[in-house]
Amino acid sequence: MKILQTDLEVLSRKGITEETLAEQLESLKNGFPYLKIEAPATIGNGITLPSEELMARSIEIWHEFLAAGGTVEKLVPASGAASRMFKNLFAFVDGKKDRPADDFMKKFFEGIFDFAFFPLLNSACMRLYGKSVDSLIAEHRYKDVVKALIGSEGLNYGNLPKALLEFHRACGDTRTALAEHLAEGAQYAVDRHGKVHVHFTVSEDHIPAVEAKLEEIRGRMERERGVKFEISLSVQKPSTDTVAANPDGTPYRENGELFFRPGGHGALIENLGDLDADVIFIKNIDNVVPDALREPTVKYKKVIGGILVATKQRADEYCARLDKGTPSDEELAEMLTFLREVLCVTDSCVDTLPAEAKAVYLMQKLNRPMRVCGMVKNEGEPGGGPFLAYSADGTVQPQILESTQLNPKEEKKLLKDASHFNPVDLVCSIRNWKGEKFNLRDFVDKSTGFISSKSREGHEIKALELPGLWNGAMSDWNTIFVEVAPETFNPVKTVNDLLRPSHQPS
Repeated sequence: MKILQTDLEVLSRKGITEETLAEQLESLKNGFPYLKIEAPATIGNGITLPSEELMARSIEIWHEFLAAGGTVEKLVPASGAASRMFKNLFAFVDGKKDRPADDFMKKFFEGIFDFAFFPLLNSACMRLYGKSVDSLIAEHRYKDVVKALIGSEGLNYGNLPKALLEFHRACGDTRTALAEHLAEGAQYAVDRHGKVHVHFTVSEDHIPAVEAKLEEIRGRMERERGVKFEISLSVQKPSTDTVAANPDGTPYRENGELFFRPGGHGALIENLGDLDADVIFIKNIDNVVPDALREPTVKYKKVIGGILVATKQRADEYCARLDKGTPSDEELAEMLTFLREVLCVTDSCVDTLPAEAKAVYLMQKLNRPMRVCGMVKNEGEPGGGPFLAYSADGTVQPQILESTQLNPKEEKKLLKDASHFNPVDLVCSIRNWKGEKFNLRDFVDKSTGFISSKSREGHEIKALELPGLWNGAMSDWNTIFVEVAPETFNPVKTVNDLLRPSHQPS
């Protein structure tokens, strides 16, 4: 493609190189290859089912890590608006029927008094219409009630981020998803100085509202929890935006300029790399529960944290030995066993290599970012899952994959045989064996992006998603899968999910 002067100006403004632009256009034109899969990860074959003894010891290790001065931060991707959460409500308002006719809308109105946001909604209805929710429903003014919830003149929930929505009732008050993540962090991520470090990624437009809410709740929650919150925010970097293309693969332009879109949650690998802690937890904004139901979550957070700390320490010890020279055959065999049995990385060719080559291989495999991923049994939730997949170097290792990364000819069987689901419950180490931070971009598999069709101003365009944060962006990390209790996974994908028992007062 011919680069125009306006293109150079746009690229400079965003911090995107011409080489990156060329790579993106090539991907949009040619697509991405499917990954070669050896098998779904299952218990005993890629997934650890922790015994009571392992859990107890891991929790001890986690407490010892914190007491020894280990640093920890909690990263919560919270950029997205909640519009998809209210998709059915928008459809109802725009539809021809004035009364709830489908099961979703019937359930919404049957449970309307049980939503934590009901008092705010009732006040909004009084302000807008001079009548309560109860009165409006009695007059069959269902659409007015919904407009008061999602409309810009009401609570504007359809345009706010999930972080700012009232999710739960708590002690005669209500709590947003934002507040629940602070409360959760205070139960497993308090350092020895009594501080809890939490980082939220948010949209630039939402920063003022998020900062205002944090200012409102922080002091009270610190007093209640006896901790000090250290909270930081960041936005998805413009340099991670991706160019859009026409159906024929040529660049899509608006007003003569290249048009870029946010590159998806995979862009947050940059934000993750900017954090500075020994251990970093990652969890989605909508996966929280009230205080009374949080015990399993806290327990398993400590379990996977302890497993990470213990495994990372052992890998670092091996790297320190390898750095001093080629270890003995017995030591190399021990390290290969650790790589294969603990990290589940296999390569049948390694055993035939001379000792020096084995040592090089082991250093290259062990000195990587590391993550422990909680997995829940698959009960039909949409999304990715754990697999044993081939890497570019021919080794097989654990990967979290989406269905779009699987060959359609094999997809049905692979998904049928899969036993577990990825709930985005991760704990990470992004330092090398010397304690230096990795450049996380070095471990991204650029061939694992995704292309989707979108409509823009009446034009069909091809949109490029970067390798997902816990998928291709962490493709070359060392990964451990651990089964966690299903009670730790309580996502809110639609507004009616807030009516589930896991989001209601016990």
